[in-house]
Amino acid sequence: MKILVIGSGGREHALAWKLAQSSHVKKIFTAPGNPGTALLGQNVPLAVDDIAGLAAFAKKEKIDLTVVGPERPLVAGIVDAFQAQGLRIFGPTAAAAQLEGSKAFCKQLLRHHAIPTAEHRTFSRIDDARKYVITREEPLVVKASGEAQGKGVFVCDTQEDALAAIKTIMIDRAFGAAGDQVVIEERLAGEEASILALVDGRNIYPMESAQDHKAILDGDRGPNTGGMGAYSPAPAVTGNLMALIERDILVPTVHALNHERCPYNGLLYAGIMITPGGPKVLEYNVRFGDPETQPLVMRLKTDLVEVFEATIDGKLDELELEWDKRPAVGVVISAGGYPGEYEKGKPISGLAAVARLPDVQVFHAGTAQKGDQVVTSGGRVLCVTAIGDTIPEAKTRAYEAAELIRFEGMHYRTDISDKALRHIRA
Repeated sequence: MKILVIGSGGREHALAWKLAQSSHVKKIFTAPGNPGTALLGQNVPLAVDDIAGLAAFAKKEKIDLTVVGPERPLVAGIVDAFQAQGLRIFGPTAAAAQLEGSKAFCKQLLRHHAIPTAEHRTFSRIDDARKYVITREEPLVVKASGEAQGKGVFVCDTQEDALAAIKTIMIDRAFGAAGDQVVIEERLAGEEASILALVDGRNIYPMESAQDHKAILDGDRGPNTGGMGAYSPAPAVTGNLMALIERDILVPTVHALNHERCPYNGLLYAGIMITPGGPKVLEYNVRFGDPETQPLVMRLKTDLVEVFEATIDGKLDELELEWDKRPAVGVVISAGGYPGEYEKGKPISGLAAVARLPDVQVFHAGTAQKGDQVVTSGGRVLCVTAIGDTIPEAKTRAYEAAELIRFEGMHYRTDISDKALRHIRA
């Protein structure tokens, strides 16, 4: 088979890395890819939102399966376009992708179908949003309604914080058209977890649990990012809790989408808050999470091509996922200044040394090739991911590997996976 992976981040490198292990795969193309994916196949200089160009390439090269990494092309309708030309592609249609493309749509769907989530209001007018905030005394979360690559969420302690978030989204237009509307919701208390599930329209197959770390600094301090690290499995998600999430959240969500005549096929990612009153939906994403994908694919033993094929063909009930029982921890190394302004083009050293370590993989994200040198080209630069017999052992391996990597201004959190320890000790 010829496979096309769309995207250029750590998630896409991880997916390509796992797909390359399949006996079904003859060649992997990645568009546009990065220096990591170039080691696995051929990078193609096409942008993720060049849907016509990507479809033409898939036709020309006789691509057997296309896998979409980022949300932007999904929201823009790449699955609909490919299917119209008879091309096999993994991911939801544009109608179903509204679940991430419009937080207003998502919250309305959840409320209409009584799926547990935070109380919220949606605003298109700045003055109305401000007036609402002034009437609230409790901490709030302010979100750009549109697709903002996981960055348009502000967790606010005070009214001043919430008003500043509205300004950033709706006046400063930090996220462009994604800020045409804002969703303002109650700030839930509890512990977050990432639940990624395969959905084929009628069958739902949850993958192993994971936990992301959104804030830039240790202790979940500082502004939110696209994700500074993740680990799997998350001990906070017990078997009983997972059954509750399936029953009260995943199943009714898939039924709700069917009811709205936009059936879901692909990977459904539920950001869950584990509250004292039970699990509640923070948000939905319509693709693999980044950086959750990196530790998940390190642990997945099942052929990923067969996983995607079963999902597309509506045969998840015939699939049995096999997992490495050992946990995995992924640590994101970011550019100095991220998630604000940061410099690019910084030479990266130590990658060859890390490549020699057992049970460790470095997944490229914001990198570029400059002659013989790999340099930085994005905010989240690398994700160093390791497997160990225990979570502390996987963490130690990941950080020992991260210490071998060097580039000017590099930053990473030092507490990825520490949240798991209180559950293990308990």
